[in-house]
Amino acid sequence: MKPRFVWCFALLWISGAHAADLDQIISAALQESGAPSVSVAITQDHKIVFEKAFGAADAHSRYAVGSISKEFTAASLLWLEEQGKLSLDDKVAKYFPDLTRANEVTIREILSHTSGYQDYAPQDYIIPEWTGATTPQAILDQWAKKPLNFDPGTRWQYSNTNYVLAGEIFEKVSGEKLLDFLKRVIFDPLEMTTAGDCSDKMANDAVGYTRYALGPPRVVKREGPGWYFAAGELCMVAADVARWDIGFLEKRILSAHSYEEFTKEVRLADGKDTHYALGLQVNDFAGIPAVYHGGEVSGFLADNFIFPTKNASITVLSNEDGVNLIGPLARKIAAAIFKLEQPADEKPTEKELTQIRQILKALAKGRIDRALFTSNANSYFSTVALGDYKNSLAPLGKLVSVTRESQQLRGGMTHRGYTARFAKKTLTLNVYVMPDGKIEQLLAEGGVS
Repeated sequence: MKPRFVWCFALLWISGAHAADLDQIISAALQESGAPSVSVAITQDHKIVFEKAFGAADAHSRYAVGSISKEFTAASLLWLEEQGKLSLDDKVAKYFPDLTRANEVTIREILSHTSGYQDYAPQDYIIPEWTGATTPQAILDQWAKKPLNFDPGTRWQYSNTNYVLAGEIFEKVSGEKLLDFLKRVIFDPLEMTTAGDCSDKMANDAVGYTRYALGPPRVVKREGPGWYFAAGELCMVAADVARWDIGFLEKRILSAHSYEEFTKEVRLADGKDTHYALGLQVNDFAGIPAVYHGGEVSGFLADNFIFPTKNASITVLSNEDGVNLIGPLARKIAAAIFKLEQPADEKPTEKELTQIRQILKALAKGRIDRALFTSNANSYFSTVALGDYKNSLAPLGKLVSVTRESQQLRGGMTHRGYTARFAKKTLTLNVYVMPDGKIEQLLAEGGVS
């Protein structure tokens, strides 16, 4: 833990003349990334001390916050538990008995992603199916009746299906629409005036963009009605996320016991860590204890970090996916305000690299071997996308190296993160591989170094 005088200095740093330095950090990161805009809100000691948008937006622009919505869904079920209307240890079968192994899976397991239900939306680009309308029940019928990915409580695997189910349980038990409840119990009391369903358009809504490799930002389609519900349907300005963070630190909405449950890491049956509580990741961020969540829907990325030991939070929202901006920027902001050292990069591994190198070299020529990809991935690599890949990758020069940085399971697939170093620039690769070896997703992303 940092000495007290360092924290006091940080308070002065934000609120005094050095706020211009923060402007410079954010502006430089936005320019390097090429994203249309980014909006940042910082809280300290129960106040918003920094609130500003950069680029083609202002502080009143409303962004989709994606899976940050899960924080609100988890809070809603904790609120019902306080009222004695359910228990987090209730079996799903009490509410939806026809789902797979519903008599074994608990509400706590769906909120902590330890249920085994397969993720219906792991891709980081919009697939054709998502452009039409759906319903939460249709999602559950298709995805929560599949065989589980693992026995309940034995593994952790992120799944949006869990939170669609959580939202349906909330509405069945409460007899109230989830959004109506959020407005009545959370948004209005915390004065989150812009928070609401992204489908309810407002004049100040930011436009969502995507990018193919290092090509230009392109306006992107949004998901059709019903696809995200309690898993990621919310839009708001950055300051309203910050007001939620202040209320969270002040324990204004729930009891102290519920906030303890909210932030308590759920462990697996064998005692192993998950680094996840209920709708919140639990870990150190830039060396500081934090609870946090990110979000991504078509055209938008979001990160929200709450630092209980610092009585502070950082929110970063952007209206472009396909760019590595918000995570590195949040880390730069934390390093600046808390006077921290930047962490070293993870050590790379050497696997699957020949195929990835071949794909990148082909993309630099505007081509792909479509036999390597699924139908969804082939729909992503349209004529426009291949043109942008060619026009942006070819000028980078020789592909120097590709290293694998991470690997984990999600949505019945293997997710892998790579670093691709070209002669003139370094990119990150965001890849999903199906069990049969076909590639469901390969996104080359520039961003903040």
